[in-house]
Amino acid sequence: MADPGRPLELLVVLEPEPGADTDEVERLGRQLRSELRELDVDDVRTVDGASPPPPGSKGVDAASLTELLVTLSAGGGVFATVIATVKDWLGRRTSGHKVSITVDGDTLELDRVTDAERAQLIDTFVRRHQPA
Repeated sequence: MADPGRPLELLVVLEPEPGADTDEVERLGRQLRSELRELDVDDVRTVDGASPPPPGSKGVDAASLTELLVTLSAGGGVFATVIATVKDWLGRRTSGHKVSITVDGDTLELDRVTDAERAQLIDTFVRRHQPA
């Protein structure tokens, strides 16, 4: 369980379906980030890559948009809302994308599982990490 005195950080990683082009990956990453920012979270930012984009490259490196660090205050029910938002976002996609959410070294992977299996996985994960 998370320490109730410190903010909770979630690493949200989007793994697009195999064969997704760079434009699609960038679009998906921006959409997910935008939806997470609409929640009552402290911060949503991309995880910086190991090196800056090459000089003269256009825009943001699409790969850097697939890893997001979401910071939440220690209290409240926002954690469960973030998980539900990712689940809903993923459910609105018809392709084989996957999203993993890591908290304190514990990872929940959401992909094409049945609704009942996904609900059980999410419930267990949320109970383990829900701030008091």
